[in-house]
Amino acid sequence: MSSLKPLRGVRILSLALNLPGPAALMRLAQMGAVCTKVNPPAGDPMQHYTPEGYELLHKGVKHKTLDLKTAAGQAALHKLLPQTDVLLTSFRPSALTKLSLGWKTLHKQYPTLSLIEVVGAPDALAEIPGHDLTYQAEVGLVNGMDLPPSLFADMGGALMAIEATLKALISLKTTGKGSRHEVALSSAAEWLALPRQLRMTTPDGAVGGAHAGYRVYACKNGRVAVAALEPHFAIRLCEAAGVQLSHPVKDLFKPATRQAIEAFLASQTRAQLNKLATAKDIPLLTLPR
Repeated sequence: MSSLKPLRGVRILSLALNLPGPAALMRLAQMGAVCTKVNPPAGDPMQHYTPEGYELLHKGVKHKTLDLKTAAGQAALHKLLPQTDVLLTSFRPSALTKLSLGWKTLHKQYPTLSLIEVVGAPDALAEIPGHDLTYQAEVGLVNGMDLPPSLFADMGGALMAIEATLKALISLKTTGKGSRHEVALSSAAEWLALPRQLRMTTPDGAVGGAHAGYRVYACKNGRVAVAALEPHFAIRLCEAAGVQLSHPVKDLFKPATRQAIEAFLASQTRAQLNKLATAKDIPLLTLPR
C-alpha cells in the first residue's frame, strides 16, 4: 500500500451502516483521513453477521455510540459536526429528515460540511427498500438460482462514495462551501453491469465464452483460467496446443479451435501448465477442481 496520504488532515464522520459505508471508510482512512464511525446503541448489523470483517474495515477508525433518536445523542453529534469535513450516511432521505440531518438543514448550520448520502436507488426511488442482491438482479448480474460471488453493488457503491468524497473536497477548495452528493447502489450495479449490457460477457461475447482463448477449462488435475485474448497471446496458446491458425482473431471464435484447445489443456497437469505459462508468456492461472 502506498505511503502517500493525500487526505491527511481531512475529517470524516460516518453514520453509514452495513458494507458500503465501512468499505469506503476503510480506504479513506488508508488515504490518511481522520475517520470516526458513529454507531447506534444496537451497533452496526455487520458487527453481528461478519465481526471479523467489521474489524478489518474499521482498522484505525475511531468509534462512538450515540442514540440519534434522543436529545442527548443529537447534542453529542452536533458537537462533532463543526469539526467534520465530510459526513457519510446510509439512511433513506426521510430518515435523515427525521433526524434533522437533511441537506438544507445541515448546510445552513454548517456551510463547509459536505454530505455523502449512500442510498439504494437515485432520487425519488431512494425510499424503496432494496439490497445488493436486488440491485444486481435488476441489471442482469444474477444467474439462475445462484447468489452472486461477491457484493458487487455494495463494493462498487463504496468506491463511488470515495469518488464523491474527493469531489466534495475539491469543490470545497474551489468554492469554500460544502456540497451534497448522492451515491445510489443501483447505479453502482448498473455501472458494473455495463460489459454485460454491451454483450461482452454474454455467451456470444468475446469475454463471455465465445473466444476460445478466454475461458475456464478443465485440466488433468484441476482447472485453468485462460485469458489469451489479444492475438499475440492467442497465437502462443494455439502453438502450444498444436492448433494451426489462418486468422489469429476469427479462428479463435470457431468451435474447432475451442475443442482443440480444450483437448490439449485436459491432457496437461497444473504443474505443466504453470511451466508453460512462464515459458511462453501466456496469461493463464491454474486452479484446483
